[in-house]
Amino acid sequence: MLLAIDTATRLASIALYDGSGVWAEESWRSQNNHSVEVMPAIAAMLARQGVDYGDLTGVAMAKGPGSFTGLRIGMSLAKGLCLGLAIPPIAVPTLEITAYAAGDPGVPVLAVLEAGRGRICVGTYLYDDGLPVQQGELALYESALWTPDLSEPALVIGEIDGALADRLLALPDSDNLAISSLAGSLRRAGFLGELAWERLQRGETDDLDALSPIYVQLAASGAPA
Repeated sequence: MLLAIDTATRLASIALYDGSGVWAEESWRSQNNHSVEVMPAIAAMLARQGVDYGDLTGVAMAKGPGSFTGLRIGMSLAKGLCLGLAIPPIAVPTLEITAYAAGDPGVPVLAVLEAGRGRICVGTYLYDDGLPVQQGELALYESALWTPDLSEPALVIGEIDGALADRLLALPDSDNLAISSLAGSLRRAGFLGELAWERLQRGETDDLDALSPIYVQLAASGAPA
């Protein structure tokens, strides 16, 4: 049984996953209260499902990018559980989780997450053998200035507010753009658990001591770093 924890942004999401699929999942907008909300939610989920901490064989976490505080809280919690239970951590990039929720649309997937202070982080993914593969580097943009390449069809998914969606749909070549629904854009720990479970079965776990969050910085010029 795998526990999945995602506190990369204001959204918090936890799930239990094994080879049969998602056992339980909960997502909520925490208003930056991850430190007091997540562990009680995990304890309640385990109790509700009749799962003991000793039944866990790994802990999956979103490793970034994301908010500094959110990532630190989630990773510290996951590391503490792994250390105490002597089980491995499996860290998955946050935007990979977002892109995985899209399935394979047959076009580039532009995964977006909130980065605070009017900024967004964007990663481009193409599917290969059923999994999203990152293309190029992640980039941080001012949300009001981001203009994706729409020379070919693309799907945008993730933390996209109404103002950004309206602006994107007003761009030239917006006929090439599809934006996932709000519900479809939810970054769910169930998807994190599924990605991590496959890695755990292949023995692709992370080193507990070396594991650290991924952050993306904005260059001083305001252009993507």
